[in-house]
Amino acid sequence: MNKTLRSLLATAVLAGSAALPISSALAQNEVILGPVGPSPYDIIPAWHKPFQEPGYAFGGNSGVFAESPDRILVAMRGEARLPQPIPPEYAGYAGSIGINVLTATELRTWRNCLYALDGDGNVVENWNQWDVLCADSDGPGPHRLRISPYDLEKRVWVINETFHTIYVFSNDGSELLMTLGEKGVPGSDETHFGRPQDVAFLPDGRVLVADGLDNHRVVILDKDAKYIGEFGGFGTEPGQFNGVHSVAAGPNNMIYALDRSGGRINTYRLTDDPAVIEHVDTWGGFSLPLDMIVNEDSLWITDLNPLRFVKLDFNGERQYSWLVEREGPTGFLEVHAFTVDSEMNLFGGDNQFGRTQKMVPKPGVDPALLIKQPWYQR
Repeated sequence: MNKTLRSLLATAVLAGSAALPISSALAQNEVILGPVGPSPYDIIPAWHKPFQEPGYAFGGNSGVFAESPDRILVAMRGEARLPQPIPPEYAGYAGSIGINVLTATELRTWRNCLYALDGDGNVVENWNQWDVLCADSDGPGPHRLRISPYDLEKRVWVINETFHTIYVFSNDGSELLMTLGEKGVPGSDETHFGRPQDVAFLPDGRVLVADGLDNHRVVILDKDAKYIGEFGGFGTEPGQFNGVHSVAAGPNNMIYALDRSGGRINTYRLTDDPAVIEHVDTWGGFSLPLDMIVNEDSLWITDLNPLRFVKLDFNGERQYSWLVEREGPTGFLEVHAFTVDSEMNLFGGDNQFGRTQKMVPKPGVDPALLIKQPWYQR
């Protein structure tokens, strides 16, 4: 990577960090707690195949979900308009020519926001009929994409932080089945959200909404998506948040939620009352935790500075960390979202370089270092 490009990317990272109220601008020499080692994965170069019209590139890949090894759903924050003429070093994604698609909002075009990839990185479905749900947005737009492991219909949940809404689609994208929240109307009552970030699903049909960057709460919905309670709230005390970025359920009735700008993980436990979830513990020491997968015996998160994957046990002890490469043809600027398929392949969505990358387990790697698919109650 040449000196000019490194300078552009460094400026872009800091520009993105300036919009965040804390430690995303921490130096790359931050001390990493616990064991650190090499990545257990190989990254497939140029896996995500461009499909845009000439002159455009991927926007921020904010949400990824591997329904199967041959169907990986992507929520994208529109496309990025490329400079003309296109620089010769362009390698199929905006970050290769120094464009940060998160901060270069003047280049954003709201189209192709939802699509599906096959196992080779080719677009096999394009839900561009729903681009209207992102159009005319002055913010980043879609943030997460999830499917409940308990839903036989495999409905697709898309969280749009800018419009304060959650959309639920049929699995093939042909129907919009439900809209939660009111488009463009933030609120902190029982029917509105304030920049929601994520959802998680419980075995009894309840849904947890990470709500989010304005309300700093987790909302509990019943099986009919009706409000029954909430927990969290803004602050620095244990169990409070400065931005709830991701939420997930784990074994033993535990719930985990990332406090993005607080640099923490809050843990909670379900109770006999469906409307009440109790705080258990708070684990600090992170810079800007981004996404999370909870397994049977541990959980993994991505953290921004330095960019890394971190494995923790259920006592909050670091088990392993590996740094994510930031330069070269397989570099990331951010692993905003990650997902694992049934063949243990790992997919990471880059919200700043603008693409998704596929990582495959290295031959002979220790299985304990691999991220398994999310836990759910069988």
